[in-house]
Amino acid sequence: MVSRYDSSLQSQNPISQAQNSVEKLHYAVSQALSHPNEQMLQQAKSRLARTEQAVQQAGESLNVQAVELAEEMLAEEKGRLASLTSDSDGELTK
Repeated sequence: MVSRYDSSLQSQNPISQAQNSVEKLHYAVSQALSHPNEQMLQQAKSRLARTEQAVQQAGESLNVQAVELAEEMLAEEKGRLASLTSDSDGELTK
């Protein structure tokens, strides 16, 4: 049985934080795609910056496979966000 203490320690792991951050980025990008307005786009861009930092910090980990997965997921979300900004024909980026 996992205690609350163990769960708390796991959530402080840089790999775990990076994965959680990528999940939050996915949600933010999905919201921006569903509701393409300036506020949602800015929230997604803000989340992207935080996620990049979390993945960079996780890069110092010895768990190369987990870091690579987080980097791949980050790249996918960057692509989704880029498609939103390029499809908007400048309407949202003014």
